[in-house]
Amino acid sequence: MTTLTSLTDEARLVISNLADTASDLAVPSVRLGITGLARAGKTVFLSALVHNLIHGGRLPVFSAAAGHRMTGARLQPQPDDAVPRFDYEAHVCALVKDRIWPESTRQVSELRLTIAYESASYFYRKLGPGKLHVDLIDYPGEWLLDLPLLGKDYATFCADALSRARAPGRADIASDFLAQMAEVRPDAEEDEATAQSLSRTFKTYLAACRADAHALSMLPPGRFLMPGDLDGSPALTFAPLDIAHDAPPARAGTLRAMMERRYEAYKTHIVRPFFRDHFARLDRQVVLVDVLHALNAGPDALKDLEVALSEVLGAFRPGKRSWLASVLSRRIDRILFAATKADHVHRSDHDRLEAILKRLVARAADRARFKGAEVDVLALAAVRATREATVKHGGTELPAILGTPLPGERVNGESYDGETEIAMFPGDLPEDTDPLFAKADPRNEAAHARYEDAQNSLQFLRFRPPQLDTTAEGLELSLPHIRLDRAMEFLIGDRLA
Repeated sequence: MTTLTSLTDEARLVISNLADTASDLAVPSVRLGITGLARAGKTVFLSALVHNLIHGGRLPVFSAAAGHRMTGARLQPQPDDAVPRFDYEAHVCALVKDRIWPESTRQVSELRLTIAYESASYFYRKLGPGKLHVDLIDYPGEWLLDLPLLGKDYATFCADALSRARAPGRADIASDFLAQMAEVRPDAEEDEATAQSLSRTFKTYLAACRADAHALSMLPPGRFLMPGDLDGSPALTFAPLDIAHDAPPARAGTLRAMMERRYEAYKTHIVRPFFRDHFARLDRQVVLVDVLHALNAGPDALKDLEVALSEVLGAFRPGKRSWLASVLSRRIDRILFAATKADHVHRSDHDRLEAILKRLVARAADRARFKGAEVDVLALAAVRATREATVKHGGTELPAILGTPLPGERVNGESYDGETEIAMFPGDLPEDTDPLFAKADPRNEAAHARYEDAQNSLQFLRFRPPQLDTTAEGLELSLPHIRLDRAMEFLIGDRLA
């Protein structure tokens, strides 16, 4: 087993941290990582957070804003010249003007927001107004799935990948890949055509797993699903082979040696630089989780999400914040787990949505707390796309949500055009979360029945972003949200005290 960082990596991290500490002497900064697996809403979260801070959104739980101590917030040139800028303006235009959801995160990007504030402390207020740079780092959640690979050799990667592919919830999806792999001898002579063909079939299987019908989350290597400029490179042209975990070293010139060499190149040239240059420099982290999407897809998706979150969060570097630690070895001292799209259910179900997420991240959260980090779990909607109402059905009043479904969304066989607002009862999330996590064995009919009862009564649609309200003076208000202010308070409230 290898470690996540080498001595050289750690030395480079110390140098980076020293540079960050020196710049913080003028204006303090906090580096906030924003991630989540596919479709969790990373781009929307970051855009809405900045929009509400800049435009004076309704943030009653964010103490600096609620107490009128925050005197302004504005975007600044970002400090890392080699990192693409998060395209905030285009994303907000998509949300506000076009009422469409912005493009998903495809690469690491960054944005610096500077908040001007008055301290809550009488002593520090006498020293003058304060400033805080908030460096927001957005990166694809799929890349998180690669971090555990730094601690696994090729044989372990193969064993894990094939164990997942052969599992009951995946075997049908992976059938083409498994059939092709069964015809390949690992000790055969290395051959580029075989490597490309097997890798292509493996990538097709991973992409099928991610599709809405399955919504599976454990899909490493993550760059296989979003290769970018590296598409077609040898470092992205490998696949797992059926080899014993304790097999002797690969013989030079064999297909196995070729695949193993490329796997190690993937870790060296793709995963390790991401960890060293971005992930290991974070101070705080938001992990967004689309719990409702997994519930819609069924028990296999929910179990897979639980495993994925446990795996990737094991790569975090949590710890208590201190000046010396931030110089020598930066640690994440606050982690927020957020169940997104809380506006897709009635507020009476928000506590239940949080309870499901707490079950999903329980092991990772306990690990982080043990290391000294603060952890919070909440249900939120960074942009609230629905409103709440009450509808009558069969003489019974039901809590409903009002919104405009995206084009093509269907309810009871009816397809919507993206212009029609509807009222719907999405169902109640189960008060008892145990049935959702009980179906580990498909032969367990009782557990299966409990899950079906809990899941079948639910229906979640995707809605268009809302039409923004305007004041009597014609001023457009900021993007509406659910608990975005509570997220802000946990993540940066203490730095503005």
